[in-house]
Amino acid sequence: MDNPLIEPLALLRGSAAQQAVAAGQARWLAGGPHAYALARLLGGDGAGRIVPACMIAPHWAEAALRVSLPAPDAGLPPGPQVMGIINVTPDSFSDGGQHYRVRPALESIQAMYAAGCRIVDIGGESTRPGAPAVSVDEEWRRIGPVIRAVRDCSTLADLRLSIDTRQASVMDRALDAGADVINDVSALTHDPAARTVVARHGCPVMLMHMRGTPATMAAHAEYEDVAVDVLREISVRVDEAVAAGIDRARILVDPGIGFAKTMADNLNLLARLPLLANLGCRVVVGVSRKRMLGEICHEPDALLRDPATVAASLSAMVFPHPVLRVHNVGAMMQAVQVSQGLDRP
Repeated sequence: MDNPLIEPLALLRGSAAQQAVAAGQARWLAGGPHAYALARLLGGDGAGRIVPACMIAPHWAEAALRVSLPAPDAGLPPGPQVMGIINVTPDSFSDGGQHYRVRPALESIQAMYAAGCRIVDIGGESTRPGAPAVSVDEEWRRIGPVIRAVRDCSTLADLRLSIDTRQASVMDRALDAGADVINDVSALTHDPAARTVVARHGCPVMLMHMRGTPATMAAHAEYEDVAVDVLREISVRVDEAVAAGIDRARILVDPGIGFAKTMADNLNLLARLPLLANLGCRVVVGVSRKRMLGEICHEPDALLRDPATVAASLSAMVFPHPVLRVHNVGAMMQAVQVSQGLDRP
């Protein structure tokens, strides 16, 4: 994406946003309920200038419109969605081993559903920094029975199942078994067949930003401007997916907090999430219990980082229907409801 970008600044919410837009002093961000009163112009002839939103020049009109239009729902329920995390692994950094058997995994999914969660992300391969790869057969051995158990449970009939995998054959089998969404940390670049599989199924797909692999990504955390660089690199992945036959309206984007980024990079990204509106895609944020939160809060125990997770995840509520990927669904649901209350005029 070499075209001009607009970074929304001076965000407003609730009645202040409505009044400023009505007065022509602000523009909606991704359709509202937040609006922006200032804009940083990036690329083109902008050179980083900050201008009032109401004074964006005509030749920036296309970029301004893109940032203000609502993104497609990508085939998922509208509004903010809390996506529960189920790691069917023995070695995930937060809950490794807790859901390694079908029964505890299903019980946790049922508890998440009872708390209001309608999307659950199931993964059979740890993608923590330095994590080794697992075989396709082993990955399917872990997640296949959980997918079947969920689909056999009548009380979970309207639950959307997302599968966190980089492997095309796992994607294919999971979708055939009743999964609804693919969440690929490699943005469909790890397996050459992945884009074809997703295109054929016509399912929603989450494309995450990462450089390298989980085992090597720490060596790739060098950016000129991390927020802009991540945006442009995700844009390339979106274009590649569309070129492979994937409907752009089915694509969600994830800035990849903690993947090939330093703590400073992660904080920069969270503070500048409105930039992602330039893509016109629904946004996913997954920061739950990550190491950066432990470093900021001086909390070495990942299980005790849920308050920090809530605080960091709420940065995505600048969008009207973000997907917030977390371990503690109940806490995040409460926080989302409070945030929505603050957005009401």
